[in-house]
Amino acid sequence: MTYLIKLEELAQFILAIWLFAQMDFAWWVFPACILLPDVSMVGYAVNTKVGAWVYNLFHHKTLAITILIVGFSISNDILLLAGIILFAHSAMDRILGYGLKYPDSFKHTHLEQMG
Repeated sequence: MTYLIKLEELAQFILAIWLFAQMDFAWWVFPACILLPDVSMVGYAVNTKVGAWVYNLFHHKTLAITILIVGFSISNDILLLAGIILFAHSAMDRILGYGLKYPDSFKHTHLEQMG
């Protein structure tokens, strides 16, 4: 089952790259921004419960899709970019085995218990 999930996430990551390619940003903007959602790990400085909540907010695809829709609706390229980056980053994380976090430990995810 993990193979199928990773294959699905790879398809979503490729979709995000394609969406980005339709925009007028320089190519280097995508790799420069792809790790920005990991700033959300700062919540772990408070405790694991806050860390998991903040991390999950920024790694939930519903937020990414909502931002994409709003950006598209109001023709705002920055919001479109933010939605694409959030979506791509979440897909990339899941390809690598990083899932949404449970509040007991950073390594306890909805995909697996990380090493």
